[in-house]
Amino acid sequence: MTSRAIEIYTPRRVSHLGQWDIGGLALKVYGLVADTKAVHAAMLAQAQAFVRSDVLQRVAAEGQEDGLGFIIIHPGTLGVSISAHWWIQGSVLCQHIYRKLYSAAEPMDTATRPVIACVWELALINAEQVAWRKTMMTSEASPAAYMNARADFDAA
Repeated sequence: MTSRAIEIYTPRRVSHLGQWDIGGLALKVYGLVADTKAVHAAMLAQAQAFVRSDVLQRVAAEGQEDGLGFIIIHPGTLGVSISAHWWIQGSVLCQHIYRKLYSAAEPMDTATRPVIACVWELALINAEQVAWRKTMMTSEASPAAYMNARADFDAA
């Protein structure tokens, strides 16, 4: 066990990149960027392709989906992560991740890798679960209110 910090925490910028409706799945889109990094058009295109080619089939296979979720596009220090999240059964959050190191030719195998999220992504995931509880887990669930609820911070 190491006693030194693995990485020094520095807040990362959070941005709201709109909403996507892909295959009947309504998604909020977040950008989360490390210093000197940015979300580029190619990353947005990659994220949309990832949802179409990988995520939608997982949503269908899992079933009982609520048709709502969110995407985090995260150009980090070592690579780009795209994490897709969708709600099922009224209270369960599912996730599928695309991860590619900047130096790699191919993405990592995230199906067998037991990663949930990094500390910065966890802040957004927590904000989304709070929004879900407040807008959807009530006597008058409101998908529109959920889709309009955004993480209310500029850095995570």
